[in-house]
Amino acid sequence: MNAIELLKTDHQTVKDLLSQLSESTDRAVKKRTELLNKLEAEITVHTSLEEEILYPAFKEAGGKEAAQMYYEAKEEHRTVDSLVMPDLKVTDPSAPEFAGRLKVLKELLEHHIKEEETEMFPKATKLLGKEALNALGEQMETLKALRKKEISAAAKA
Repeated sequence: MNAIELLKTDHQTVKDLLSQLSESTDRAVKKRTELLNKLEAEITVHTSLEEEILYPAFKEAGGKEAAQMYYEAKEEHRTVDSLVMPDLKVTDPSAPEFAGRLKVLKELLEHHIKEEETEMFPKATKLLGKEALNALGEQMETLKALRKKEISAAAKA
């Protein structure tokens, strides 16, 4: 699977988890907690694939515009990973604040996904080409398996 296809598949998984979370009620505490943990794991793995593999290749292949997209995307990741997700994780799933924070997370992620899929990915496809995207996809699959093992081991510890 090439890098772009792999990331788009991840995007769909994230959107599905966000929909399930958004549709849950404040009475579904266990379900919300499980879904939030799955979402966090997916985002963590996905972010590492982008930041360690695709983004650097994209930035290197492109000019000033690619660099600008690179830094904006990294900042969006930082906002989710360092600010919004940690707040949501410590919020009681039955509290009204949970739904509000979830809505903000969903809006941020949907905006980020849309920008990547309509701006960055088409540009990356042109800049990098099929062969490079296939090679990057292989690297991503390897890293993804490793990250999922790490998360699984950490959850059991």
